[in-house]
This record gives sequence, C-alpha cells and structure tokens, in this order.
Amino acid sequence: MTTRSQPEGRPARRHLPSSAAAKRRRRRRLLVPFGMALVGVGLVAGALAITGADDRLDVAERYGVAWAKGDYANLYQLISASDRRHVTVERFAELQQQARQTATVERIDVGVPVKADGDRVRLPVRLTTEMFGQLRGELLLPMLKDGDQTAVDWSQALTFPGLKTGEKMRRTTTLPPRAEIQAADGTTLVRGDSGKRTPTSDVALASIVGQMGPIPDAERSQFLGDGVPSDAFVGTTGLERVFEKRLRGTPGGTLYAGQRVIASTEPEAGEAVVTTIVPSIQRAAVTALGARLGGIAVVKPSSGAILALAGAAFSGLQPPGSTFKIVTATAALRFDAAKMSSTYPVQTSTTLSGVELQNADAEACGGTLTNSFAHSCNSVFAPLGAKVGGKHLVETAEAFGFNDDLGIPGAATSSIPTADQLGNDDLVLGSTAIGQGQVQATALQMALVAATIGERGERPKLSLAKGAVGERERVIPRQVASNVTSMMAAVVSIGTGAAAKVDGVKVAGKTGTAELRTTQTTTDCDPDNPPAGTTACPDEDDASDTTAWFAGFAPAGSPKVAIAIQLPGQGKGGDTAAPVFRTVMTAALKSQK
Repeated sequence: MTTRSQPEGRPARRHLPSSAAAKRRRRRRLLVPFGMALVGVGLVAGALAITGADDRLDVAERYGVAWAKGDYANLYQLISASDRRHVTVERFAELQQQARQTATVERIDVGVPVKADGDRVRLPVRLTTEMFGQLRGELLLPMLKDGDQTAVDWSQALTFPGLKTGEKMRRTTTLPPRAEIQAADGTTLVRGDSGKRTPTSDVALASIVGQMGPIPDAERSQFLGDGVPSDAFVGTTGLERVFEKRLRGTPGGTLYAGQRVIASTEPEAGEAVVTTIVPSIQRAAVTALGARLGGIAVVKPSSGAILALAGAAFSGLQPPGSTFKIVTATAALRFDAAKMSSTYPVQTSTTLSGVELQNADAEACGGTLTNSFAHSCNSVFAPLGAKVGGKHLVETAEAFGFNDDLGIPGAATSSIPTADQLGNDDLVLGSTAIGQGQVQATALQMALVAATIGERGERPKLSLAKGAVGERERVIPRQVASNVTSMMAAVVSIGTGAAAKVDGVKVAGKTGTAELRTTQTTTDCDPDNPPAGTTACPDEDDASDTTAWFAGFAPAGSPKVAIAIQLPGQGKGGDTAAPVFRTVMTAALKSQK
C-alpha cells in the first residue's frame, strides 16, 4: 500500500449507489463535527424557500445555492467589494475547488439559513464525499453592509465548513493493493501493486493489458477529486485504463483542518476484474495482425461483449472506406432512397458537382442494389448518398454509434460531420457515403456496425466486463437490417469479399479500401502538374496509399461473432483485410461453439 499527502481538489457530481454508500458508512470514522455543532434541520439540494424581510438571510440563501452548485461566478458577486479587490474571481474559485477536492466532495446539500450572533448567519450543510461518506456541519457567514447592499465578509475559512482563521484543508491518502485483471476464463492477465504490475508471459494476452503511468493532465482534477494522490500511478492505456476505478479500489486516509482531524477512513481493495476477453480469440487476432499497424476488434453481437482487441482497435481512427456503405445502404433503404428492386446503370464512374469519381480499378459495375453493393460500386453509392441527403445519412450513422461515446474509457469517438457541415453539395455527400471525406472510424466502431446489422437492427451495448450485459437498443428497422444482411452475404459469395469465406459457414461482410491520398485518376496525370493538394501523380498500385478494411459477422442468419479489420497502408480490403478476417473468424467460431 502507498500513503501520500494530498492538499488539493474538486467535487465530483454524482450520487453514491446506496450499497456503496452503506459500505463506506460502515468503515468511516467521523472524528470531529467540523469543530461545530451538528444541525438537525431538513436539508434540500440546491434552493430553499425563505420567508421574512431580513436581507442577511436572503444573501445567505443565495450564497448557499451558488456554493452548492459550484457556481463560483455568482458566489463571488455575493462577497464584499473589499474582498473582491483582494482576491480575483479565478483565485476565489481555485480556493473553493481545492477545499472540495481535498475532502473528495461529490455533492453538497444546504439547509435553511438561521440568524446567529451579531451579523452572522448559520448555513447548515451536508457534504457527500467519495472517501469519507457524509459529513455534516455549517458555514458561519459574517455579513456586512457594502454600500446599500448586504454582502458576505469573506475569508478563506469559508471554503469549507468549520475552518478557523489560518487553517487549511489537507488529506493523507492510503491506496489499497491494486486488483488483478483476468480473462473471461479466469486466466490472470496482470497482477501486482500499481508500481509493480506483472503481466502474463503470454505476449498476445499481455498486449491488451495496457500501461500504468502518472495521472494525465487532462484527468488530474477528476482523479484528485476521487481521492487519488497526485503522484500516484494510474492506468493510462488498455484494460488498466478501462477498469482504473475498479482496480484501484477505494482510497483511505485522514482529513484535516489545520492540525485537527475531521474524519478518517480505511482503504478498501477492489475485487479482481474478470473481462470478456477470450484468450484463444485474442491470440488469433494479435497473431493475424502481426507487426502491421491497424486494429482488429471482435464482438459478440448478442451481448456486446468484446472478445478480443488487437492493435489500435478502439483508438485508431481512419476513413472507413466502403465499409461505410453498410451505413449508406441502411439509410437508403430506411428513408426510401432505394429499394431492393432498384437497378442502376453499369458504368465505371459517376460525376458529382462536376467531378468524376471512379470505381476501384475502373471496374464497370451496377445492376441491382445487391450486385452494386457486392461489387462496391462507387458509381452507384456516391450518387445514392447524395440522394439520401446529409440529414438522413448522419442520422443513420449516429444510430450505429458515430459521434457518440462507446462507453469504453480510452476509446476514440468515430465521427461524421453534421448535416449542416455536409451541406447540399453532391460531391461532399457522395464522398461521405463511400466512407471518404471527413468520416473517421475505429475498428471497434465498424465491428459494432456489423453486430447491429447481424442483430437485425438492435445495437448491443459494448462491454469489456464479464457479465455486464446491457440491453440491445432497436436503432434500425428489422426488415432493413435483414435486407442489408443479404447484401453483405453477397459481398462474400459473389463480390469483393470472397477471401473472407469460412468453410461451412455463411459469412456476411463488407470490404473497404479507404484512400489516404488520391489513388483515383480521372484523366492522364501530368507529372509537372499533379492534382491539387498533391506533390506527385498518384500510383494506383501503391498499397501504402490506402487503408484496407473488412467488417462482417457469421453465421449470417444467427451471428455469434462480429469482426472488423483495419489495416492502414495495406492496400485493398478484399486482398489483405478479408483474409485476416477469415483467420480470426475461424478461430472465434471455434471458441464460441
């Protein structure tokens, strides 16, 4: 265990679960009541009804409301002009936040202000804290006439109930031993205290554990407010970050006002975290990715359990290329821009806003909607995206999880511009519809897209904690998802995804080849005058110029596994990502029997 002193802080803003609160009440020792009498009045979060003409009570009421909310700008206006000349609003807010953070305050409730001796008003308060449970006390507010107004004669002692002149809040902290992380079958992935974590010797399994490190600057305030010492090591990547709060347990320590002890609590170790990671699938994914950049995400569609993550599966953002046509096809069917019976001209390219967009390898394709999807025809889906329009394209992408937090700490947010940003330009809409433009996605996001289609339009809630199964949410009409499933099956049976076939299993999927630079030429390129935004004529055979994708699920009728492969700089999705998908899917299906 490690023991440190921590002087700073800010309040979190959440209620403790009743069971957790009860547990903390059992282990907390309230040693002194802030050096003042405890009050038994009814406490109300936020505002209270005050009657009477005494403006001291009115000011105290408004002070209490602003203080409870952390509304320091309005709180500052209630102190005297003289006080405001001696402390800036920024320093005033900082002092308030430091006191709350030191006490790990999560919530403040204030009671009815009552006149005290002289010009002072008593304001009863109840503080709910992360480390010390509930603490009760009062602010004793000195009042004075400030011109024709009544104001609080403020001092730093008013940053926390019961502080005396010259006293400062401080806290010593003891961290419990850090809990271990286990795979779904109970295999230990990592164990040991924060500074001495020992991962499994299995390299593939260790790859997902993540790293420990100093508290990131962007998260420092939250960690300190949770009672974590400023020099502690915390999970910064991988599973260590995802389960940081559970793994570190609940810090213990002592809260002081100057030399006076206010409260004390014992540390409470967290329990071992059992994850959804399946060792055999994780090994297959890590092995299949090899030394390449990119990511592989494996999800169980029915539950949202994440079975494996290799590489930058949930942090690496890339244009999704034609895997995004799953979204476009869904939007087209959902909003009647296309029907399964629709047919399209067979051609090698299309022109939008005066710019020619080619099919891959200048292939002539079209025909039925299914055939156009199976052969990934830009000449069909770019105009279809323009027909769908920005509003419905964005709405459908967001139904799959774009522009939203996936609920996995450390996971990047996949994004699509807003409808207003896309505007009405056919070229912008068409490029977006084929997964180019400003669309960005992680492998985990595209695995979720595939899983949602596989679950007949119900989006599962992703989770890395075994047993934490959330309810699926209906986001796409069942019939639309069924139709898209049949189109994705055609990709593997007759289209660009033939290399994703798994023996004896019907696979549904979609290839993607996202351009990192320009690989499509519409006219002969003049080396002395390359396309705008480039320094040389594009090489259509340069594999490093594209990100290869494949996203799909199997079995197509009742999926057990959904997988997305993202391989930056690795050529075409059908050539490189699809075979990787087949390898990982084969291993995953064996483990899920």
